[in-house]
Amino acid sequence: MIRIAVVVLSLLAAALPARAQERTQQRIGVVASFSILGDFVRSVGGDRVAVTTLVGPTGDVHVYTPSPRDAKQIADARLVVVNGLGLEGWLPRLVQSSGGKATIVTVTKGIKTREADEGGDAHGHSHGDDHTDPHAWQSVPNAKIYVANIRDALIATDPAGEATYRANAEAYLAKLDALDREVREQVAKIPAGARKVISTHDAFGYFADAYGISFIAPQGVSTESEVSARDVARIIKQIRASKIPAVFLENISDPRLIQRIAAETGAKIGGTLYSDSLTAENGDAPTYIDMVRHNIRTLTSALAG
Repeated sequence: MIRIAVVVLSLLAAALPARAQERTQQRIGVVASFSILGDFVRSVGGDRVAVTTLVGPTGDVHVYTPSPRDAKQIADARLVVVNGLGLEGWLPRLVQSSGGKATIVTVTKGIKTREADEGGDAHGHSHGDDHTDPHAWQSVPNAKIYVANIRDALIATDPAGEATYRANAEAYLAKLDALDREVREQVAKIPAGARKVISTHDAFGYFADAYGISFIAPQGVSTESEVSARDVARIIKQIRASKIPAVFLENISDPRLIQRIAAETGAKIGGTLYSDSLTAENGDAPTYIDMVRHNIRTLTSALAG
């Protein structure tokens, strides 16, 4: 009797790795263009998806150079999640070269976009990608639209997982609602006259529109854009005229420009903001919620007085 029990247990133990491997093989292969989208997909997809991110933590999606490995990952995927709005200019050629048949979903669909110029100011509505501000995720209400689009794309790709995707999305959307309230509570602590921020590139326009903090940047919506001496002089003049107390670094940008502006104006460096990329697990912003929470706490600490 004991010998039979031992045999049964051995067979069960042997079956467990095989079942785990089978579950892994059954996961839906999803490629996300950069780390923030990857986090959204993992939050909605849970255990039913295997997510690959092309531009990983601390990477700059604006200037990314794809590799042959990226083409293979897209070829093997069933779903490719992209931001659009001109952010991933390198992606269409990569998708074409991959020869894959994955569904491409643009998760900014339905978002009211902003039009941006290369001087770092943004306004109005977009009529095309050439002058569109692509950083829509910086507004938490917009992030909810991203999540809903990802949920719908996963359901269309994997109808059997609909209940899971809907439940995960609902739970995550509730967290985003709480995050939005937290940001508004933190902004309320900053005096109205102090809600002015200097950052490296124009990545926070949607945040500014949603929460009433003005962001001024010498560099345009892409980190590829050149910064002229005139742009820097304009920023320095504005800091002095408006008595802006702090300037902020960005995790994906060369800090020397902001350091120079701080030195010439006497403004303090208020910390590092996360704009286009998350960090690794041991960093300040390994998830989207961590990123937004870090940014608003950094802003409040420097500007609330």
